[in-house]
Amino acid sequence: MDKPQIICHSEKNVNYSLFDGRWIPSSAKFVLLGSTPRGTGILQIYEICEGETKLLKEFEKGKAFKCGTFGASSLKCRHLATGDFDGRLHMWNLEDTSVPVYSVNAHKEIINCTDGVGGLTVGCGAPEIVTGSRDGSVKVWDPRQKQKPVVTIEPTEGEARRDCWTVAFGNSYNSEQRVVCAGYDNGDIKMFDLRTLSLKWEKNVSNGVCCLEFDRKDIIMNKLVATTLESKFHVFDVRKQHSKKGFASMCERAHKSTIWAARHLPQNRDLFVTTGGVGSLCLWQYEYPAKRVENDADGEEYGVMGSLNLVQNSTLATQPIASLDRSPDKLGLALCTSFDQAFRVLIVTKLNTL
Repeated sequence: MDKPQIICHSEKNVNYSLFDGRWIPSSAKFVLLGSTPRGTGILQIYEICEGETKLLKEFEKGKAFKCGTFGASSLKCRHLATGDFDGRLHMWNLEDTSVPVYSVNAHKEIINCTDGVGGLTVGCGAPEIVTGSRDGSVKVWDPRQKQKPVVTIEPTEGEARRDCWTVAFGNSYNSEQRVVCAGYDNGDIKMFDLRTLSLKWEKNVSNGVCCLEFDRKDIIMNKLVATTLESKFHVFDVRKQHSKKGFASMCERAHKSTIWAARHLPQNRDLFVTTGGVGSLCLWQYEYPAKRVENDADGEEYGVMGSLNLVQNSTLATQPIASLDRSPDKLGLALCTSFDQAFRVLIVTKLNTL
């Protein structure tokens, strides 16, 4: 009991398929996104009040919601950006959801994933949203600019279009620098430099990439976690890139199933949780090596990996835990959704001791 414990504070079932859940910043509220049995989209808002989880509001729209982010909105507005099964990107004012405050036909097929940066005082520069789709393209949007994407990344004519499963912003530590990382169903990971509009790095990890996340968006790139099919996840040290070796990395096995997501603790970038296809959670701690950089025979610097420790694990569901979100305001508070049509509010104890 000296170690952190993963405690299920609240568990509720819903009558629709859950795909994503997000904490509303600077509040005790969260939103759930999903699909009704008839294929329409549903969004519910819950609040934790006096230890109870209460439904405050719900609304239904024409197409099922797949993913969402608050990352490109200010703390004052807290607009939620959503991607749906029809390829549309919307931003919603949760106080009045009758009409979206921003709307664009972003992709020709389902939007699988989205991420935001520049809002919520996280990351420098413009507020932007990145979307990845089954149509093989990755697009960056500025909500202040109607209809046209800021950047479109897609295969050239004749190239195979791979299903993009995950996207993530990083390196947003000043007004000029920013990267987008995208993961695909064939195991490709591609990192794009948005300042130079060029491919900065790519790697194939053999299995479809389910989730990518930098340990922080608003610092010089430090670590990147990639989760995949076949029980594997990869940790990359993205601080030092070698001209031939690329980034240093390590691979771990966990969950005995697909690893659906990885989420870092907002208050400690060296702690992260992975979620598995058997309804399990694993809490990991990364320890840095004595020296993060060494020199090869030619004198060029390359990165050195540290080690990973499994701090705690727990099985909470009978179906895959597809999404997890850590509260930015309360240490140890988390929300997860699973394919058994249930969501759970979690408390992880003793994180301040790590």
